[in-house]
Amino acid sequence: MNNNYYCIIMAGGMGRRFWPYSRKQLPKQFLDFFGTGETLLRITFDRCKGLVPAENIYITTYIDYKDIVKGILPELEDRQIIIEEERRNTAPVLAYASYLIQKANPDATIVVMPSDQLILNIDKFRSSILKGLDFASSSGKLVNVGIKPTRPETGYGYIQIDEEEREGDFCKVKTFIEKPALEFAKVFVEGNEFYWNSGIFIWHVTTIMNAFHENMTEVCPRLECDAPDFSACPNISIDYSIMEKADNVYVQMCDFGWADVGTWQSLYDASPKDINSNVILNSNSILYDCTENIIHMPKGKLVVAEGLQGYLVAEHDNVLLICKKDDQNSIRKFVNDVEMKFGDEYV
Repeated sequence: MNNNYYCIIMAGGMGRRFWPYSRKQLPKQFLDFFGTGETLLRITFDRCKGLVPAENIYITTYIDYKDIVKGILPELEDRQIIIEEERRNTAPVLAYASYLIQKANPDATIVVMPSDQLILNIDKFRSSILKGLDFASSSGKLVNVGIKPTRPETGYGYIQIDEEEREGDFCKVKTFIEKPALEFAKVFVEGNEFYWNSGIFIWHVTTIMNAFHENMTEVCPRLECDAPDFSACPNISIDYSIMEKADNVYVQMCDFGWADVGTWQSLYDASPKDINSNVILNSNSILYDCTENIIHMPKGKLVVAEGLQGYLVAEHDNVLLICKKDDQNSIRKFVNDVEMKFGDEYV
């Protein structure tokens, strides 16, 4: 195993799109979503141990979640938990994490990944990421792992590749495309030049630090220090701040059974279904004339439903949510409205 290879796992989000199961004090990355006995964070960490030495794995998370991370991953040293004292999206905390890794090892090559993704083929995933680490370590490229689309998905971002600038499994990015309308997603899945943006990035630490210095000059001094000032940083993602601006971004074209478990709809898409295309998670249920629903209830509770099509029925703690499963913007609105009316009691 290459001691110059590192991993950053991002685990600081609030997971509001998975409300009410995911809550502000215990968001989805710290929950056992699939009933396996392991949290999403633990699964991701164990997956990464096959790529890099365990001592080279860093977790970025919000300050309120530090003790939760330590409880899930007791083998971590304090230096491996990178704390955001204020949430500022992914770019500032990745700039700070990259700075710390560069101080520890100027020869480091890093893979960055969210803590809430589903990977079906672990062997193909590891071989692909190791190939990406090898490419990024010597090429001076910023690598965005792309997944060959299998369906016209409107909930993912897409990347268009430039096949004229290709090096094996790596093609230069032509353009990034935000979540498209269905008619465009259908075109993308039929062509060979569009890939899902997995949100997994690979780069040599010098390459990414150069990109930060070029594109986020004003915030670098606030982060390249022992006491970073996140409050002075913009609230901006690594995609907008670096990947869509840099001219040395390449896509690694992969297919290892990937799903972003970012919404109830994406969880539905990635889960086994019954004969009527219902997804039943950790629940007892009797369904009559029900199709294309997702049911998630506490253990020991029974759901009896009739005539539901395309609904989410989810109960956790003190909240029961029943709504159309594919309207994720509505779930954000529900959470905001509940918070305004009742405070933090139900969020």
